[in-house]
Amino acid sequence: MDDRFSSRDNADLTIRSAPFFQGLPEAAVEKATSHVVMRSHPANQVILLENDWGSSVYFILSGWVKIRTYNLDGKEVTLNILGKGELFGEMAPLDEVPRSTDVITLAPTVIGNMPAQDFVNLLNTEPQSGIRLAQLMARRLRQVNRRLRLRESDSVSRVADILLFLADGQGKKSQQGTEIPNLPHRELSSLSGLARETVTRVLSKLEKKGLITREKDTLCIPDTHALERLMI
Repeated sequence: MDDRFSSRDNADLTIRSAPFFQGLPEAAVEKATSHVVMRSHPANQVILLENDWGSSVYFILSGWVKIRTYNLDGKEVTLNILGKGELFGEMAPLDEVPRSTDVITLAPTVIGNMPAQDFVNLLNTEPQSGIRLAQLMARRLRQVNRRLRLRESDSVSRVADILLFLADGQGKKSQQGTEIPNLPHRELSSLSGLARETVTRVLSKLEKKGLITREKDTLCIPDTHALERLMI
């Protein structure tokens, strides 16, 4: 069940703190976000389905979602994991075509739903917002290209790359290093294209070497450069 934030003022403040809006004129941000609806979702809830039409653009204010599709054999493939500050669903309203992937929450998640037309209007009136969107698309393309190049690499390189990919997108700095969510091995398996058993074995190897540490909800990378060196 979806619950609206009880305070509209709190909702406005939260959506405006999204990185996409930083540096844009206050009046433009206020107009663009005036019809945003904030909703909370439990874990494992489908937010979007492939072939849905794009009536909204979505901003993640807390929590995590995965972007998935299916291959020709009907096997689920996780294309991306997105967290706080990210947006999704932006391509369908721009292309005016149905959505091409599913989006499912991985944890309790708060999302701001912006009407697609408000998003398009912002892009048409504020050049900086278009630049922000282009930067986002370029970053995601670089990440996909990097993962494709590593598809033929050894299992350690591929798991290390996925961890660094998550750290780059949503890593949080702490005294211990860079923290990312300790995702289920099936999600890391789908992202890397490796068997779940292989992912489990590689993670154990990395932990024994001190390259990662794991708690119940958090995986920490003490030194991202050390992890990167495994891929050279």
